[in-house]
Amino acid sequence: MQRKTISVTGMSCNGCEQTVGNALKTIDGVTRVDADHEGDTVEIVVEETVTDDDLHAAIEQAGYDVAA
Repeated sequence: MQRKTISVTGMSCNGCEQTVGNALKTIDGVTRVDADHEGDTVEIVVEETVTDDDLHAAIEQAGYDVAA
């Protein structure tokens, strides 16, 4: 398992956190998601098979941006 922290812009409320979390949980291998709209971060626990591209794509498809 790996723990990753991704900077996400555009989250402004608890509903945004839920949307991002739900999008990430659809990926096989994501075991834990903790989104924080105040800190503009998402902490994720994933299996090694999950790529950053998979995570970023799910966040962007949910309507949010991954900060570089």
